[in-house]
Amino acid sequence: MYAFTLGGDDAEHVVETIIDAQLGNDQVAKDFAKKLFIRTQDIAEEADEIVTRYTKNWELSRIALIDRLLLRLAICEMLCFEDIPPKVSINEAIEVAKRYSTDRSGKFINGILDAILTEFKKEGRLKKTGRGLVGMETLEPEKPKDDQ
Repeated sequence: MYAFTLGGDDAEHVVETIIDAQLGNDQVAKDFAKKLFIRTQDIAEEADEIVTRYTKNWELSRIALIDRLLLRLAICEMLCFEDIPPKVSINEAIEVAKRYSTDRSGKFINGILDAILTEFKKEGRLKKTGRGLVGMETLEPEKPKDDQ
């Protein structure tokens, strides 16, 4: 994602020179990485609009590039990958941010993605199956208590 965004090459070139080259003979990993890369590009505009709703005091362009890309990837996984639990997507984004972005990126990404996850649950946008259901507690409105 980073090379694609900064390099200006087409997606096919990035797949061939980075994904295929780095993942070698691991076909499962290559297939997943390609699918995630392409699907993230497909929903990038929507993901950016979603992030913008939760960063009212920040223009999207002021958010560190790595953080923006991690937010896009996590949103893509939440919306497009039925078998990945949302909390896994969030935790992975946080860990990558801690390693490759700013000191405060992990907390920033955690806050934004937690809010987005809550929104997705309320709107019924999460379509998870199999292991993707792990940790998918439902958000039900609180029932009024009986005063008897």
